[in-house]
Amino acid sequence: MKVLIVYDSRLGSVQKMARLIARGVESVEGADALVRSVPTVALEPSNKELPEFGDMYVEADELSNCDALIIGSPTRFGNMSASMKFFLDGTSALWMSGALSGKPAAVFTSSSSMHGGQESTLLSMLNPLLHHGMVICGLPYSEKALSKTVTGGTPYGASHVAGSSNTNPISGDEKALCIALGKRVATLARQLS
Repeated sequence: MKVLIVYDSRLGSVQKMARLIARGVESVEGADALVRSVPTVALEPSNKELPEFGDMYVEADELSNCDALIIGSPTRFGNMSASMKFFLDGTSALWMSGALSGKPAAVFTSSSSMHGGQESTLLSMLNPLLHHGMVICGLPYSEKALSKTVTGGTPYGASHVAGSSNTNPISGDEKALCIALGKRVATLARQLS
């Protein structure tokens, strides 16, 4: 069972979260995490086939062949990044074929400040997943870290407060919620298959 984790990360926080979520996925028997990134949208696109750092770029067949999907983006004015939006906007062929319909999905984000639009960013990423007919998986308050966190963490998905200089380490509660999100999605994928 493959759980695809696709992220955009400019400064590395979202990538670190993706790795923690992958740990949660792989804690479920029979679940494998496949971690991929999206290309950066730029005014002058390059012809590079590989990212400068991080994980390989996601391929269309990885999306259609996954059993579950988890996407992550930095917060940009309370919305997902342009690169993640561009990637999701390119999935209309999968939408038309219903390739993602009925599969579990979840989202995660990182922002520089506590009130930097984390929840609205998570909700913005859920919209296209709902259009694809995916089964949305959040974080319930039975996850103890969600009730006690003073850093990131929401019922809509995992989140991290990176700080204005992106120097805040991922807190213990944020780590626990990332791992819990990966585990919940993988468990749901197993139940649905």
